[in-house]
Amino acid sequence: MSHIQRHDPGFEDQLEEEVPAAEEVGTWEKVAAAESSQETASSSASSQASASSKASEGSGGEAEGGQSTSKACLRTKLMLNSKFQKKVIDLVKFLSSKYVTNEPVTEAEILKSVGKKHKGYYSLIFKHACECLEVVCGIEVKEVDALNHTYLLLKVLDLTYDGRISNEEGIPKTGLLVLVLGIIFMEGNRASEKKIWEVLNIVGVYPDQHDFICGNPRKFITEDLVLENYLVYQPVPYSDPPSYEFLWGPRAQAETSKMKVLQFFCKVAGSNPASFTALYKEALEDEEERARALLASTAISTAVDNSGSGDKPSSVSHSE
Repeated sequence: MSHIQRHDPGFEDQLEEEVPAAEEVGTWEKVAAAESSQETASSSASSQASASSKASEGSGGEAEGGQSTSKACLRTKLMLNSKFQKKVIDLVKFLSSKYVTNEPVTEAEILKSVGKKHKGYYSLIFKHACECLEVVCGIEVKEVDALNHTYLLLKVLDLTYDGRISNEEGIPKTGLLVLVLGIIFMEGNRASEKKIWEVLNIVGVYPDQHDFICGNPRKFITEDLVLENYLVYQPVPYSDPPSYEFLWGPRAQAETSKMKVLQFFCKVAGSNPASFTALYKEALEDEEERARALLASTAISTAVDNSGSGDKPSSVSHSE
C-alpha cells in the first residue's frame, strides 16, 4: 500500500483541485478540434448574460450585477476560445527559448509576443504560461528587476538533464520528470505504470496523445528517461496480466533528493510538505543519511590526502 493511501488520502484530490490551470494548458491543443461547439456554448452563455444584465438594469441593479455577470461571461468565453489557448502555448515557446539562450526577458518583450490584440488579457495569458512552464518544463519565471519588469528563467531543481533534444532544440521537460519522481516517492518508492498515468492525467498529460511540450509522453517517460538513468522501468514480478512499475534511477538519486522533489510536488499542489507527515519524515531521514554519507566521504578523502603528504622515508643508503 502506498504512502498516499496510508497517510495522505487526500493528496491526489488536492492536486486535482489546485492545478486547474496546468490541466487546461496541457489539454488546450486537444480542445481546438471542438472549437465550433465551444463557440456555440459561449455564444449561448453570452446571450444569457445579456438577458440577465438587462433584467438587472430594469430592476435598478444596473452597475455591479450586470458588470459582474458580463465579466464572468467574458472570462468563460475567453477560456473556451482556442485562439487564447494558442497564445498561451506561443508564449510558453517564446519564454522557453529565452531559457535555452539563458537570456533575461522584459515585460515589453512578453507583451510583444502576446500581441496588441490580446494585450487586455496579458496578465491572464502570462499567468497560465508561467504555470505551464513550472509544472511541465520545471522552469520558474523569476522577476529580477521590479523597476523595469525584467525576468530570468531558472530551473526549479539542479537536474543536469532537461529533456531537450539538444542544447539548441526542444522545450525543457524537467518539471514532468520531477512530477514522475514525486509520484514514485509518494507511492512507497515504487509506482505502477497505471498510477503514474493516473496522476499525470490530472495535469493534462496522457500517454498516447501528442503534447506540444512532451511530443510522445509515453516514449519520453518509458524510454528517454530510462535511457538517461533517471528512471527504472521494470515488470512487476508474477503480475497477471503483466504490468510494469517505475523506480528512481541512479542518476535521479545522485542529482536530487526526496525532500527537493516533495517540495516541488507540494508547490504544484499548493500544499506544505510538512503536512504529509510520513513522507516528510522519510525525506528528512534521507537528508540526514545523505549528510552522513557526505561527511564520511569527506573524512576518507582527507585521510587519504594526509597520508600522502607526510614525510616519506629516504630510499638512499649511506655507506659507513
